[in-house]
Amino acid sequence: MMYKDNLLCGVAYYAEYMPYDRIPTDMEMMKKAGINTIRIAESTWSTWEPADGCFDFTILHQVLDAALAFDLNVIIGTPTYAIPCWLVKKYPDILAVTHGGPGLYGHRQNMDITHPGYLFHAERIIRKLMEECAAHPKVIGFQLDNETKSYDTAGERAQQQFVSYLKEKFGTTDALNKAFGLTYWSNRIDDWDAFPDIRGTINASLGAEYKRFQRLLVTKFLSWQADIVKEYASEHQFITQNFDFAWTDHSIGLQPEVNQREAAKSLTVAGVDIYHPSAARLTGAEIAMGGAIGRSIKKDTYLVLETQAQGNPGWLPYPGQLRLQAYSHLAQGAGSVMYWHWHSIHHSFETYWKGVLSHDLKENASYKEVCRIGNEFIQHNEHLVGFKPDARVAIVLCNDALTALSYFPIGKDLSLNHVMRWLFDSLYEMNIACDFIYPEDICRLSTEKLLEKYELLLLPSLYVTAPEVSAKLDSYVKEGGNLIGTFRSSMADVHGGIYADALPYGLTECFGMTYDQFTIPEDVALESKILSTVLSDSSSVEVTEFMELLRPLDDTCETLASYTHPAYEGCSAVTFHPYGKGCSAYFGCYFDRTVLKMFLQEILKKMHITIPVCHFPVICKKGTNKAGETLIYILNYSKEHSYINLENYVGDSMPNDTVFTNLFTGENISANDKITLAPWDVQIYIIN
Repeated sequence: MMYKDNLLCGVAYYAEYMPYDRIPTDMEMMKKAGINTIRIAESTWSTWEPADGCFDFTILHQVLDAALAFDLNVIIGTPTYAIPCWLVKKYPDILAVTHGGPGLYGHRQNMDITHPGYLFHAERIIRKLMEECAAHPKVIGFQLDNETKSYDTAGERAQQQFVSYLKEKFGTTDALNKAFGLTYWSNRIDDWDAFPDIRGTINASLGAEYKRFQRLLVTKFLSWQADIVKEYASEHQFITQNFDFAWTDHSIGLQPEVNQREAAKSLTVAGVDIYHPSAARLTGAEIAMGGAIGRSIKKDTYLVLETQAQGNPGWLPYPGQLRLQAYSHLAQGAGSVMYWHWHSIHHSFETYWKGVLSHDLKENASYKEVCRIGNEFIQHNEHLVGFKPDARVAIVLCNDALTALSYFPIGKDLSLNHVMRWLFDSLYEMNIACDFIYPEDICRLSTEKLLEKYELLLLPSLYVTAPEVSAKLDSYVKEGGNLIGTFRSSMADVHGGIYADALPYGLTECFGMTYDQFTIPEDVALESKILSTVLSDSSSVEVTEFMELLRPLDDTCETLASYTHPAYEGCSAVTFHPYGKGCSAYFGCYFDRTVLKMFLQEILKKMHITIPVCHFPVICKKGTNKAGETLIYILNYSKEHSYINLENYVGDSMPNDTVFTNLFTGENISANDKITLAPWDVQIYIIN
């Protein structure tokens, strides 16, 4: 596979969007920039098939011919995520009926992916496209659809399929009623044929099951497309999907609408689209988070298929940031950096989501920085390709928990993804690298393998927890692992029903505490010796959003913080508990992340986990490349010069005579030599 041996530096390219014909000009500029790959074809079904059964691939072949002439790799996207208007005229019911009602034409991703007419025409255009391009010598892979979801399809057809799914899963309505507690408010279902419209349900378990079913539709849809493409693809061509993330005004966390692990089973390699703040707000945390999820999907190299060049207004990078961002992706284990997109579009919805080139389509500062990035990738490919970062810490993520907490939010402005980022960003800034794993990983791996891979696991509001997962976590700590949990963890079974047992379910002995009351805090602060030694006024540490009233089971559970409010006297807020050969800690409430890092530093010391001296804004990533060399990426997320000694990061793990060779300059240094980083700079060292 091309991406296994060579970094892909690329752009999404839409010649059909251009105001005039300039394909040779664009490709000449791409070659100058060191760009070696273009993504094409996924957005323009109406160009390839302007009328029902009438196909025109003229522009496609112009681009493919030019790619061959300029020696550019091509990734072909199937154009199924934006349907042509003639298809809606032919099938007016092809637009998805959602929880919000019927859809209207205009937006992309507005169709019912279960509609037989849609599937017929989607298969036809995929096959026609494959016939035109699959054998082309520059086509290295295929992207299925684009950021695929179910688009909340909830029409009659989808709901009938849902009932069939429930019949297969539960067998009887009695089993369904018991699992979901449907006796409440007379919601019992005693006749499959009388199954009500799912859009009206007030039962979170049933509603969450429908969302799980919708995720299954995505998995089946991508698998269906993959099977079609595999009929045409050769062994050296990969199949991918550009998975995206939960979104505010940028990528923030686990995608709630797709089970990416399951959906990726039909793929050769996982792809992701990562967008993040830039300029004064650039921290690299979103790149690190997206990369950690990206490599978790197939436990391997992943492709960054979309990231920003100039991007949305407010994202224009400062000089040096585009290069810093590119290497930040590689430091997470990415096999590509590909920009959305090459040129800025002159019409319609994404007019101001700017590409590498601005609207005048001429060289600019961003283009010149891409030139440096692309040519450095070429020059140092043998050292940069196949990098796998080290991570001895893992955060446990779960789509079912994310969905359940959308029905029962933690707080007004707090989702599971926010809690995950609360932990992840804190560890990121402490230069503690994290993987993401999933409950199925915990069940699949033996306790010995878990201990071998990870010295610490974290549970960010892992609300839904199966008994076997709790049991494995308990065993993991008992046998020498370390565990940090947060509020709203291990409360509900796999159907979202609250356990009628002591909470956190199955982990009370492990954490050494329990609780049965929780509330939204008002005028509550934290009290802790850990804070009083650092802060001049520790009583100002406000508890916000949510709090549990923790009760230690005995004296072996240490209270690291308590609540200052007299109504909660005697209740713990943060606890630490030695358990068997390992240790656990639990955060029963939410508070400022700066304070969280203070607690984490103390807890990790108690767990005998090494904390690097080097911390944000300098981020260090150590790992191994394809050639077996150990590399250290040093990334400066600061407008100021930064200074670092490598020994502050590698600690005692390297012999005193270890030589570090600067990848870009060839200079050799030792661990105690001081490194100077310019603002927004990146340096990479090979350990010899």
